[in-house]
Amino acid sequence: MADLFDTSTPAGRDMPRPLADRMRPATLAEVIGQDHALGPQGPLGAMLAAGNLGSVIFWGPPGVGKTTIARLLAAETDLSFVQISAIFTGVPDLRKIFEAAKIRRANGGGTLLFVDEIHRFNKAQQDGFLPHMEDGTIVLVGATTENPSFELNSALLSRAQVITLKRLDLTALERILQRVEKSDGALPLDGPAREALTEMADGDGRALLNLAEQVLSWGASEPVGIEALTSRLTRRASKYDKSGEEHYNLISALHKSVRGSDPDAALYWLGRMLQGGEEPRYLARRITRMAVEDIGLADPQAQAVCLQGWDTYERLGSPEGELALAQAVIYLALAPKSNAGYSAYKAAMASAKAHGSEPPPKHILNAPTRLMKDEGYGAGYAYDHDAEDGFSGQDYFPETMRRGVYYVPVERGAERELKKRVEYFAKLRARRNEAE
Repeated sequence: MADLFDTSTPAGRDMPRPLADRMRPATLAEVIGQDHALGPQGPLGAMLAAGNLGSVIFWGPPGVGKTTIARLLAAETDLSFVQISAIFTGVPDLRKIFEAAKIRRANGGGTLLFVDEIHRFNKAQQDGFLPHMEDGTIVLVGATTENPSFELNSALLSRAQVITLKRLDLTALERILQRVEKSDGALPLDGPAREALTEMADGDGRALLNLAEQVLSWGASEPVGIEALTSRLTRRASKYDKSGEEHYNLISALHKSVRGSDPDAALYWLGRMLQGGEEPRYLARRITRMAVEDIGLADPQAQAVCLQGWDTYERLGSPEGELALAQAVIYLALAPKSNAGYSAYKAAMASAKAHGSEPPPKHILNAPTRLMKDEGYGAGYAYDHDAEDGFSGQDYFPETMRRGVYYVPVERGAERELKKRVEYFAKLRARRNEAE
């Protein structure tokens, strides 16, 4: 009886290589979509032209060629290619790799060590690479989808050049499909379906090749339309990490779209975050913050709209309540903008920090005891309601501190009226001071 768990290939049968493996570029010139890094003016192109390949960190999304480029760099520079993943490699494994690299170097050879998901290594493990990079035992090529500035040690970054690999655009993805068709024949897709296929890949070349392989396996004799394509293939989930850099990139895009008075862009980024599984309560909190920071008193109703949207979401839940958040985003994007209140708060906080020990002037202090009255508390206080125009014009800043000006309203929305009031009281204050 045959072994049920025998995974070897039966005699006489060769398992077909996956399309993504067969389409892997054989030379750096065949790599698509990364000319900014590999071209004559690019960092890798310049290194190769000078014959001096240094350690590099590839930063980019999945499926853009990080592993392939590393392998081709080793072939181009006659270095032995060693590949590991930070997920499955421990310190004992690294010691063995470094020892083998030292032996190889002693025999006149070199080692290109490719570390996938390098950000998964902790600080001590990352530090372990440093002496072997410095003495030339290895050329390190790390790959990460996370921002190296946040995930990698500064010591490691100082010894390696970070090269950003770009998400593949539709033109690059189309070139990959054309390469597939030269090898395996035309894809049985009409024009709209072909465009939809590249959009499904979401900038990931490997995902596109896997999708194309499925389409070729159908063996369709007639071109397949977009409806048939989308019913047979599942669209890839958008790239979104709720705790990583993409999270901060997208909330920044949403915030800046609102600040830039672009409701359509703001709705797009809101949709991207919701589709990616972002917690709507987090969005409700950040949207309310936008009302306070970027609209403020130019439209006092904006904050109320956000809080109402938040409350509506709490009552309805998902997905119905998300519409209230979307409407709040639209309102904010179209509201008049002012950061005068936000700027005033920051300026006042900075001034309070600089003059944190200054006491209030005695004339505005209460004097509930005789001792306090004897000390001058409350002496000379002018009750504003008894004054002309209901405004005394007294100075309420510490006596040893120059009067500050923090709030400077803008000529937009409701703050236009507040600006008039600020100027009105400034004139009255100047007039009272002149009279004294």
